[in-house]
Amino acid sequence: MLPYAAYLRVYEPLTAFPEQERAIWTAYADSRDRPRRATALEAEHGESIRRLLAKPPHPAPAQESPNAYLRRVEDRLYVCPWQSRLRSWLAFSDFRGSTPVKLMDSFVPQAIAEQTADDFDRFKRQGGSAALRTHIRTTTWNVPPAWFVPFDGNERWLVLGKAANGQDTTTTTGRNLIYVTSMAQARRRSARALQVIRKHVGEVATGLEVEDVARWLEEFHPHSLVELDYGGLVHLMDDEALQADQSVAELSAALTGLDTGQEELAFAMYQRVILRWKSMQHLESAN
Repeated sequence: MLPYAAYLRVYEPLTAFPEQERAIWTAYADSRDRPRRATALEAEHGESIRRLLAKPPHPAPAQESPNAYLRRVEDRLYVCPWQSRLRSWLAFSDFRGSTPVKLMDSFVPQAIAEQTADDFDRFKRQGGSAALRTHIRTTTWNVPPAWFVPFDGNERWLVLGKAANGQDTTTTTGRNLIYVTSMAQARRRSARALQVIRKHVGEVATGLEVEDVARWLEEFHPHSLVELDYGGLVHLMDDEALQADQSVAELSAALTGLDTGQEELAFAMYQRVILRWKSMQHLESAN
């Protein structure tokens, strides 16, 4: 888990989990020792760094994480499990598949890489495709345009500057930009966006990305919550940039313009989103 990452999360209602898991998550929510929301990202990042800096490194935890992100709405508990081991396996598989064999040893010794792959294969054989469902998607150095589609501009929650107690909140504990919506709204908006794109543009990359997000959302309980968290990306943006970031509203305006024949508006709004995040991606290779 890298520090400059954003997250798309699904929180399922407690009732969506099997009975045994419901008992575990209920006890977890009542625990005083669990990571709180304000420090959860920091705790998750620290856990990942300790594994990767170990000698030899450990691409994935030996056991699945017992932690989760929690939300309560009108006394109803929603749970988003970290699934650190599964997410690490998936990330390592992608990394291994895109890295030349000669370079892999520079990152992970061959024996450990093979053992990690064998452990993941064994897990997949035991659990099947359903076991590969992750509640969290991660992206580094940018937010894909398709991730903005499930949300509305009015669902934006921004925290920056200093807290009322005068403490600096430009840390992982206080500075953030988050959108939260219901699963029903997220699915409706994704379906509408996909319909508009297919009707007016055809089969393009953005449409395929929206379709991928829409299919992922269908895997969860219909009464879930969906959250877009800018995560560590907020530390790459100053207060002015965060206040000016209206990517969700701009992409929505682009889709509306496309659907109502306002091509210039649609193009202008879409370009604002694309250029904003391209400039962010350039920071990855900056000195």
